[in-house]
Amino acid sequence: MSESKPSVLFVCVHNAGRSQMAAAFLTHLSQGKVEVRSAGSAPAPTVNSAVAEAMAEVGIDISSETPKTLTTEAVRVSDVVITMGCGDACPVFPGKRYLDWKLDDPAGQGVDAVRPIRDSIEHRIRLLMAELLPSDA
Repeated sequence: MSESKPSVLFVCVHNAGRSQMAAAFLTHLSQGKVEVRSAGSAPAPTVNSAVAEAMAEVGIDISSETPKTLTTEAVRVSDVVITMGCGDACPVFPGKRYLDWKLDDPAGQGVDAVRPIRDSIEHRIRLLMAELLPSDA
């Protein structure tokens, strides 16, 4: 399907915060023009509640999302793989575009600490969309 639309995979350790926010922003802002996945090398049981609250403040509900395990297949079928502190746990395939976004980890933080992380992720997603969907910029 990547011939018709770009696909992006967001990866962090727990898939409960940063990667969930990034996936939600890209899904919401691209309006289905980008295939979006997120996963974690050691997924948490649930999405971080402060992250869900911060996203709800901008009108995006991720409360029903569940952290997913990173698979080799998810990496293989993605055009762009964006890591957010997953270290060496992310498989590397030739020909894939890899980006590593340095972001604070929202784990254990309250919603006040999550907001600037959320806003940074939204900004990066908007820049990424301008690259992936130049006609929509």
